[in-house]
Amino acid sequence: MSQRSILVTGGAGFIGAKAADLFLREGWRVGIIDDFNDFYDPAIKRANIAALPGQPELFEGDICDPAAVERAFAPGWDVVLHLAARAGVRPSIENPDLYARTNVLGTLQVLDAAVKHKVGKFVFASSSSVYGATEEVPFRESAALRRTFSPYAATKVSGEQICSTYSSLHGLPVVILRFFTVYGPGQRPDLAIHKFTRAIWEGRPIQQFGDGSSRRDYTYIDDIVQGVRGAVDYSRAKFDIFNLGESETTSLTGLITAIESALGKKAVIERKPDQPGDMPATWADISKARLLLGYAPQTKISEGIPKFVEWFRATVS
Repeated sequence: MSQRSILVTGGAGFIGAKAADLFLREGWRVGIIDDFNDFYDPAIKRANIAALPGQPELFEGDICDPAAVERAFAPGWDVVLHLAARAGVRPSIENPDLYARTNVLGTLQVLDAAVKHKVGKFVFASSSSVYGATEEVPFRESAALRRTFSPYAATKVSGEQICSTYSSLHGLPVVILRFFTVYGPGQRPDLAIHKFTRAIWEGRPIQQFGDGSSRRDYTYIDDIVQGVRGAVDYSRAKFDIFNLGESETTSLTGLITAIESALGKKAVIERKPDQPGDMPATWADISKARLLLGYAPQTKISEGIPKFVEWFRATVS
């Protein structure tokens, strides 16, 4: 049996590097395209690559650059895992043009290359933010996406629609994965759990937006990667969409308490008004992913936060 191959866009990032790690350990030929931009310290991304259990084929470049994308696709790949994106709700409000360029036009470039090079499977990383004003909870994949709250969310809805179009036009097998607030060891430093942990550790105030009642479905990184793995082998439909979450919610107040407990230190809380673009709650119905992908998340927030804090302590000691 010939060696299987996968190209991971954004593969130097938090989720991308964890996915690349899994596929390398399974013996796949792995490629990574990443532009190592300065949204957060590029040294973190280079360290992610250096820590991998084997050498991926690394292509440095922007997914909006057709020449860079062509170089990455030229070796030929069985699967493309498209994770490269500008992430974050609040920065997208400040710079919507950049988010539209990367997340929409960049996705078009990657899809064009996937069709040209006859990729066998295209897995697209979407987000729980696409559900926006959806009132029925937990969120189901069949929900109508009528109104989003941020440019980031809008670009992810656009990406899903473009993927659907390419699947219909070109017969490209596509799986959309809607990630719900991914965290764990190696998490990006700009995300809430990491920011809160560092601030509490250093004795600095943390900013709590709203009254603390907002809720998120926090998903541990190992569970996300297990869902990605299931999506790569999924073949029941030419195009499909799955939620990947833990299917339980934690309030912002509860999250802060969990971090305090794991660190053994109290937070100094600076209360702020609700932030524009933030959703009041996310909550994944994962019954479809359980049934069709064999998705079986294992790590509850009560276990995941201590694991993250253990990793954090090791990085700062």
